[in-house]
Amino acid sequence: MSLINYIKETKGELKHVTWPTRSQAIWFTVIVIVISLFTAFFLGFFDYIFSLGLEKFII
Repeated sequence: MSLINYIKETKGELKHVTWPTRSQAIWFTVIVIVISLFTAFFLGFFDYIFSLGLEKFII
């Protein structure tokens, strides 16, 4: 398979893709940021709690 053939087939496949609207892309980005912040807070909170617990056993 040649490079030109590959590019033509890729271009043809991209015509079948349903791209999100600008509004959808913005909302999806906001959702990902919010979930990421929540996950970071959640993991940070438990890391802090567990480190406090470990300090009591070590010291």
